[in-house]
Amino acid sequence: MKDYLRTNRELWDERATAHATSPDYGLGRFVADPSHLSDVVRFDRPRLGDITGLRGVHLQCHIGTDTISLARLGARMSGLDFSSASVDVARQLAADTGHAVDYVIGTVDDAVHLLDRESFDLVYTGIGALCWLPDIDRWAAVVRALLAPNGRLFVREGHPLMEAMDEGRDDLLVVRYPYFSADPLVMQVDGSYVRTEVPLLLRTEITFAHALGEVVTALLDQGLRITGLIEHRSVPWNALPGHMLQLPNGEWALREGTERLPLTYTLQAVRRSDCERAVPYGQPASRPSL
Repeated sequence: MKDYLRTNRELWDERATAHATSPDYGLGRFVADPSHLSDVVRFDRPRLGDITGLRGVHLQCHIGTDTISLARLGARMSGLDFSSASVDVARQLAADTGHAVDYVIGTVDDAVHLLDRESFDLVYTGIGALCWLPDIDRWAAVVRALLAPNGRLFVREGHPLMEAMDEGRDDLLVVRYPYFSADPLVMQVDGSYVRTEVPLLLRTEITFAHALGEVVTALLDQGLRITGLIEHRSVPWNALPGHMLQLPNGEWALREGTERLPLTYTLQAVRRSDCERAVPYGQPASRPSL
């Protein structure tokens, strides 16, 4: 299992350089326009509400465009990512835009040692993050460990049913990959999910399936209260080529029959002030097998 971490870290170190110059991430727009927000944060702004003055941390922050966007909405942000190259880009973006974001290098498991426990009003996880984690129960335990009493988790993520679809079929929507947690999925990929002219040599990525119910249950096991769960009919990238069209807000939706398939979801959960951690950090949740 340790190989997955090294393989994926090398992949994201290489992607960081390519993404820094990609027009889809558009780092120059953040520098030129102090009000510019990432498409992902702009999409969920009505659900985020007023975050002015909140202490927030963005787990798996990559090159920091969502992190900077949350800072622009008034939060005092930290960011964590296991890719040192990604954090380098994120730190430079923060310097170029004049935002005092505290970035640290580490895995999600490292967060409980690198960041202050039980001190964050907002723990944020952006799109395309959870599939890189092998253990969703450990992620939920980290979230619980970081949240202050009454603190809130905010997740916008690719829907696991969309992630299970065969992106290589442009004639039919076909389920190809696991929906429920299973063995690691080792894939050979070409290029990246955004436009870039930087050649990418590394092709192996190792991901993990996490069903929506598994994510929700992992949070409930930690004593968090689910306060919102919305399934969306759009996704921030062309996830199923041949089936999708781009919307005016930058999102992508199915060209026809949008009611057939959820593409992303937004989940919110709160740590109650009287919440005791149901499953100690580092120990797996005990559930019956189905």
